[in-house]
Amino acid sequence: MNEQFEAKYDEILMDYLEHQDEAILYDCEKLTKEAMDQSIPPEEIINIHRSALEKYDKNMPDYVKKSFDVLLETMVGYGLAYLEHISLRTEQRALKSEIEQAESMQKTLLQADLPTGTELDFGVVSKAARQMSGDYYAFLDLDGKKENIGISLADVIGKGIPAAFSISMIKYALPGIAEEYEDPSRVLRALNKVAEENINDNMFITMFYGVYRKALHRFEYASAGHEVGVFYEAKTNQFSDLYARGLPLGINKEVEYRKFERAVAPEDVIFIMSDGVTETRTKEGFLERPELLAIFEKYMKLEAQEMADAIYEHLLKLQDFKLHDDFTLIVIKREKEV
Repeated sequence: MNEQFEAKYDEILMDYLEHQDEAILYDCEKLTKEAMDQSIPPEEIINIHRSALEKYDKNMPDYVKKSFDVLLETMVGYGLAYLEHISLRTEQRALKSEIEQAESMQKTLLQADLPTGTELDFGVVSKAARQMSGDYYAFLDLDGKKENIGISLADVIGKGIPAAFSISMIKYALPGIAEEYEDPSRVLRALNKVAEENINDNMFITMFYGVYRKALHRFEYASAGHEVGVFYEAKTNQFSDLYARGLPLGINKEVEYRKFERAVAPEDVIFIMSDGVTETRTKEGFLERPELLAIFEKYMKLEAQEMADAIYEHLLKLQDFKLHDDFTLIVIKREKEV
């Protein structure tokens, strides 16, 4: 195979030395691709060039011949570095392909449909800062009658594929645990034991979990070190925090969590979010809480999904359209009574 390459190289070189036609040089591009396909190293091409010149000029000066020794040694080192570069690039492409497949699988596995047929209007925006997301949200019909709706948002402290595996663990553990325990604090306690036994010591998970009880118009919730949610009371046009504290999942197996509750009137709104929302970075620094609430208020009259989309676009613009962390915002609005 190299004999064919050598013959083509000789032909191009001789033709160019005779005619100096730049059109001939375009054939070098094709020859370069052949050399790469056949894994012909640079130092071998130098030898082919030297051999062709010696045939062209049998009286070639000795200093020209010796100069090829320097070029040859240089190309040997270059060739080794180039081969290492090709190997790393091949591995990088394989890894990228694997990550893309994992990303596609994660999107399929974590896809959550918004509840319908309830007195609540739901909206969600969830965007990954990188290929793999460390955020996970879910909605659960706990009684099969849409009378009690579970709402969860988890955030793995860590990124990439390990975070994705931890999120998958929460996804599959949550439904069974949530159906077994009515109290959000007990749900987090059970999940904490699962996390403590199954995730790496250098990782942990923050999580907000709540249950909306339709018959009572009440929202019960608990938090495992997650971002504080926001409650909007339509009657007074006032915002307040959905205060809840607790250690993140996976740190201490015996930790206890506390349940909180809030009455929900028509047109009241619940905001649950990850730190990609609360830690929005502008040129002046992090967005302050009052500034964030002002943005929420600006879009308050919209339906829940429209509101979530508008808030996301607003915050993204403030960050010059670049997310610094995974962004998840859940908007839950009690519908207006007719």
